[in-house]
Amino acid sequence: MNRRGEQRASRRPGTDDVRRLLVGSPPIYTRRQVAETAGISRDLAARIWRALGFATLPDDAVAYTEADLSALRRIRHLLDAGLLDERTVIRMTRALGRTTGRLAQWQAEIMIESVLDRGGGDVAGVMDTVRRLLPDFEEMLLHVWRSQLTAAAGRLMSLTELGQDVGPTRLMLAVGFADLVAFTRVTRELDEPALADLVEGFEALASDVVAAHGGRLVKTLGDEVLFTAGEPRAAALIALDLVDELKAGEEGPDVRIGLAYGPVTPVMGDVFGTTVNLAARLTAIARPGTIVADGEMAEVLGGVSDFDLVKLRRRPARGLGVVQPYVLRRPGRER
Repeated sequence: MNRRGEQRASRRPGTDDVRRLLVGSPPIYTRRQVAETAGISRDLAARIWRALGFATLPDDAVAYTEADLSALRRIRHLLDAGLLDERTVIRMTRALGRTTGRLAQWQAEIMIESVLDRGGGDVAGVMDTVRRLLPDFEEMLLHVWRSQLTAAAGRLMSLTELGQDVGPTRLMLAVGFADLVAFTRVTRELDEPALADLVEGFEALASDVVAAHGGRLVKTLGDEVLFTAGEPRAAALIALDLVDELKAGEEGPDVRIGLAYGPVTPVMGDVFGTTVNLAARLTAIARPGTIVADGEMAEVLGGVSDFDLVKLRRRPARGLGVVQPYVLRRPGRER
């Protein structure tokens, strides 16, 4: 190998190398140029760019590729055909940007850790692994997205079968909050790798349990998870399994869970409303290792043999007045 080849082989890959690997074509357009060529306004192009989660660049910055131009042309065709309006385009774009942004960050962290653990050792090793995996990952991403879209549609269809009007502002759902006990104290006792393992293990377990019963994991926040289910029975089984699975080992952490059933407002993949707030307040009432449900959940589950419900004294819940809580547990189990 000549000296120039040796220099190329030993040079540390940079941002341009990453762009070429993942995107392909280099940036050749300014915002004005890409907008005019695609046939949309510069303002809309800028709003789409921001909605995707990318920084606003000067008008004369060469930052857009042929792939960006192709995407904007697709958007223009959707607008011209009347399939979407500008507001819907921005909302869909923001959903895409936020979701894929977290996905990309998460996958990048996993890949770097995995390659380094196997002795890949440097950026070049990571990029070589990504180069080999990228085609399969890209195909898998499309398949999983279609499958998740099918699952989301199925959940909405199941609600219509229960007699609900599935609209954009109100759904009847069972909502659950699960909260790791004494998480603040635990964070002081664990080193950073052990804390990361605890959080990832909790989220992974919660995700598996929620999925197993046909629920949806709405979001996670370190020591907390929020999930929903179309039927109270499914939410109750999720909560019971979470408590049991986390304590499968003697050293497993305790969790407390609040459950509520009622109308919720779905927004941007999240859920809001009094029912969600009530589930959170009931979590604060619950003792370690217990599940506390509201009156609506208790009424639906009261005649089901899979569950025991123990009525507690009425108590105030911040911002919601006085509530009637119930402890939910498996039949015959004392706590």
